[in-house]
Amino acid sequence: MTATLILESGKSGSVRRRHPWIFAGSVATLKGRARSGDTVIVEDERGAVMGRAAWSPESKIRARMWTFDPDETIDHAFFKRRVAQAVARRTGWSVLRGEQPEPGGERLIHGEADGLPGVIADRYGDTVVLQLTSAGADAWRDAIVAGIVQATGCQQIYERSDSDVRKLEGLEPVTGWIAAKGLNEAPANAFPQIDEHGVRFGVDVVGGHKTGFYLDQRDNRLMLRSLAKNRRVLNCFCYTGGFSLQALAGGAASVMSIDSSGPALEQAQANLAMNPHLDASRAEWRDADVFQALRDYHKAGEKFDLIVLDPPKFAPSAAHADQAARAYKDINLFGFKLLAPGGLMMTYSCSGGIGLELFQKIVASAASDAGRDARILRRLMASSDHPVGLAAPEGEYLKGLLVEAS
Repeated sequence: MTATLILESGKSGSVRRRHPWIFAGSVATLKGRARSGDTVIVEDERGAVMGRAAWSPESKIRARMWTFDPDETIDHAFFKRRVAQAVARRTGWSVLRGEQPEPGGERLIHGEADGLPGVIADRYGDTVVLQLTSAGADAWRDAIVAGIVQATGCQQIYERSDSDVRKLEGLEPVTGWIAAKGLNEAPANAFPQIDEHGVRFGVDVVGGHKTGFYLDQRDNRLMLRSLAKNRRVLNCFCYTGGFSLQALAGGAASVMSIDSSGPALEQAQANLAMNPHLDASRAEWRDADVFQALRDYHKAGEKFDLIVLDPPKFAPSAAHADQAARAYKDINLFGFKLLAPGGLMMTYSCSGGIGLELFQKIVASAASDAGRDARILRRLMASSDHPVGLAAPEGEYLKGLLVEAS
């Protein structure tokens, strides 16, 4: 028998608004028995069925809605259908890619926004990297994999279910090659290459950040490319050189790239070598702490025409917001101090605990303390294959500003 989750009185409003999360404080009781990841029927306090969700007893988010249709069945066919719909949407959104007719790398499934909470899938050529972060997604792994194979034709799937979020669900990390054919060894192209607007990148799907590459910044890298001509560019937290190589492709006079990871910088330089049409003599790579490097450049009187600040996640939750705010303030303060008059800065936060309004206040405070008059030219967000559900705005984790300083 399927267990039934009954909501507390007055706590059904968010579900009615189609928000997919049910927190522990909203649960009155669970009638019947359910293991972690099992599907449960969701009812309001009056017994009206509101849909079906995945049960997660160890998480503060006790359940994640699979469907708001009381009559929809959660089975293998459901997941194959949802995966196929997510993949098909990306084809429909192709006009949003700008000048690139086919993406070299693309997010195929973006969790809640695609009706699959806890499921992330990124495609790099004929390889898909899968990340399962919720108990429900973990329980339906086989169905999700089968749906990806059927919808994409890709037979090579690497699982990167190794994020810290799994601990909150009571799940152990899972990594390795999986596919319909039972692949359990690295294939010949375990290090796929992608083409992003005519620039090639290698992707470390096994050991790289996230699923191997920051696909969410694809549109913003293209924007940087359009702004880079004849500018002296500083790319901070450069990782494997995504912004750096696009700046070179845009005709930057020079590009200084900084990261504290030696392996990432090695891959960045390997990526540059894959693109002989880019002028490598204009690129310089520095293995250093960005916070200290910014101070060193300021002390030396350096100035840059275009600065990219794309740091790692400083605040994974709101509890870390104060500490993260200080870190964002620091790098943006020195960013403004290093920016030449009339220069541009692309500054980002991928911290879920820092909202857009707070981030804008932090950047404004940094400009004020640096004695700079600055204006927002554009608000920036993740690329179009990372949609945000209107009912779940928490999904908009990446926020950025393109600012100009006098």
